[in-house]
Amino acid sequence: MTPHNSARPGDFAKTVLMPGDPLRSKFIAENFLTDPVLVNNVRGVQGYTGKWKGVPVSVMASGMGMPAIGIYSWELYDSYNVENIIRIGSAGALQDDINVMDIVIAQGACTNSNYMEHFNFPGTFAPIADPTLLRYAMETAEEHGATWHVGNIYSSDNFYHPQGYEGTLAVRRMGVLAVEMEAAALYANAAYFGKRALCICTISDHLFKQEELSAEERQTGFNEMIKIALDTAVKMEK
Repeated sequence: MTPHNSARPGDFAKTVLMPGDPLRSKFIAENFLTDPVLVNNVRGVQGYTGKWKGVPVSVMASGMGMPAIGIYSWELYDSYNVENIIRIGSAGALQDDINVMDIVIAQGACTNSNYMEHFNFPGTFAPIADPTLLRYAMETAEEHGATWHVGNIYSSDNFYHPQGYEGTLAVRRMGVLAVEMEAAALYANAAYFGKRALCICTISDHLFKQEELSAEERQTGFNEMIKIALDTAVKMEK
């Protein structure tokens, strides 16, 4: 047990899917996993373990932002022997050829956060996805016939920016695909512990096209992304 997780050793599967929203964690457990068991509900951050296609898989929420996913992923890697964490979340598109409901697979995660500072890295650490998870996710997205993109994303500490969308113009100019708030911390923790991590996002809004999904659509409308992540977990087991 940890201050944020009441699960017992062995309660979590080797692979954990990690949405931000606890209600999305509950939705995935109830609608995708076989025989899901609630293993953690400290602070309402629901964690479940069940099976997908006969393979044990867990799902637990991370909350919003790098400090939150930094805590939960650290504990899963360090205290529960989890090997793979796949963040499944929403992101705002930055490039014109990306549309709402497209899938973005994060090869790397740029950030404006100071999260990396406590690792005492002599320079600027570049957080990247695990190559095996990345390869399997790309294969799986292709098999599902999804509209998907792979490349850099931007993990920002700021949801609101005093300059509005203009605050991301420099990021857009560098070819970054989308903006979210968690992946860089997850990737850094995985690197520190010698574990694996990947971020798969569904585009929920476009910063330069004024397109967006409703809160309900964000909670329950990401089935394609969820199935890609679950099938990736199955491939990791095999």
